Amino acid sequence: MSGLVVVRHGRTTANARGLLLGRLDVPLDDHGRDQAARLARAVLDRAAAEQVPIAAVVSSPLERARATAAALGLPVQVDDRLIELDYGELDGTPLADVPLEVWQEWRADPGYRPPGCAESLAQVQVRTEQACEEWSAVARTEGLVVLVTHVSPLKAAIGWALGIGAGAAWSTHVDTASISRISVGGGRRVLRTFNETAHLSG
Repeated sequence: MSGLVVVRHGRTTANARGLLLGRLDVPLDDHGRDQAARLARAVLDRAAAEQVPIAAVVSSPLERARATAAALGLPVQVDDRLIELDYGELDGTPLADVPLEVWQEWRADPGYRPPGCAESLAQVQVRTEQACEEWSAVARTEGLVVLVTHVSPLKAAIGWALGIGAGAAWSTHVDTASISRISVGGGRRVLRTFNETAHLSG
């Protein structure tokens, strides 16, 4: 079945430490590299079992996403629209140290931008939906398209699939190296699976 396979990059030390991680360009840690290898096997094995070719592997420009994409062993294209939200002055801040009023504003208003942030969740939604629409056109005729991205664009892709836009930002959770699948055949978008993580155990 043609569609988008949307995955979050493997773990970094910043993820392990509970930091808000946006445009800081950090590598995968050892655990993250293991996650990327397991993710790649899961994606490739499922595609082979279903006899659906992988038409493209597309990554955010940040290193942690590109390294995760590279684990698939296929050519990787970079799409800047898949980059993480720019957290501005908050980038690298422990999640527990983000002021409560910032979280409240963020949750209440998709157009909100905290101090130093270059874009809002609403803007992330727009660019992610554009990317999903374009790569879906490829998937409909050529097979699976694997999108390797980050928390915010991944949630935006889920919102696009469900038709709820930025509403998915605060009502979903996605793990590092998780897999979500969106079918796009027949002129419809259907969320087939969400936050698959079974491939990371065992």
